[in-house]
Amino acid sequence: MTNRTFVLTCLTPLLIFSLAFLAFPLMRLFLASVEGDNGWAVYLDIIRKPRYINTLVLTVLVSLATTFAALAVSTTAGMFLVRNKFRGRNILLSILTLPLAFPGVVIGFLIILLGGRQGLINQITPGHVVFAYSVLGLFLGYLYFSIPRVLLTVMAAAEKLDPALEEAARTLGANPFRVVVDVILPGLMPSLIASGAIAFATAMGAFGTAFTLATNIDVIPMVIYTEFTLSANIAMAAALSIVLGIVTWILLLIARSLSGTTVAAGG
Repeated sequence: MTNRTFVLTCLTPLLIFSLAFLAFPLMRLFLASVEGDNGWAVYLDIIRKPRYINTLVLTVLVSLATTFAALAVSTTAGMFLVRNKFRGRNILLSILTLPLAFPGVVIGFLIILLGGRQGLINQITPGHVVFAYSVLGLFLGYLYFSIPRVLLTVMAAAEKLDPALEEAARTLGANPFRVVVDVILPGLMPSLIASGAIAFATAMGAFGTAFTLATNIDVIPMVIYTEFTLSANIAMAAALSIVLGIVTWILLLIARSLSGTTVAAGG
């Protein structure tokens, strides 16, 4: 067997998978979006109709807020866990990464137990605060499952930082703030960009958490679901799916070009 034949043999399963599960479904999804009564105008409806454009903007804003919050929390916690060895460290790390074991519906249920009508916050606060079904509740739910993904990536990058660079900066008179800004963050930046892109893409497409919490608000995954199942508006559901994919893909492409590393999104 020649090298060319061997390579083609190895690539054949990848080609079959790419066509069967990526190219053909995406092509069919796109065709379904323009087969409705409005044709290509279905994409203009997303921009012209307040419900769709407002939902798209809200989804992007919540995803961005989740991304930056997850980066801030995970970077701080990750650096602390990497630089400090103490009793109970592994237990704390396992607790922080526990959300990886939960589907979105379970995470939404946890937020309801915390901030729902019968939740803990409602019972202990004088004003009976309920936030589980608002944008804040959705943000906390997204943040809950984004932190572990970012944390593990940041910790892996932090372990590879050269302590000698920080020591050299201190020797030259840099204060702790300058060490963080000039040494630590640039060293972590590729991983921060990559993990931030993963957090953004995951929040954009999250359905289970939104299905549980988004009773009073609309996000793109929920609108796609309602358009497809309740309204039987397959063309609009397909068009929104295409737009959601394009927005997420553009972000991942930018992140890959900035970080210089491969970025993958988990659903």
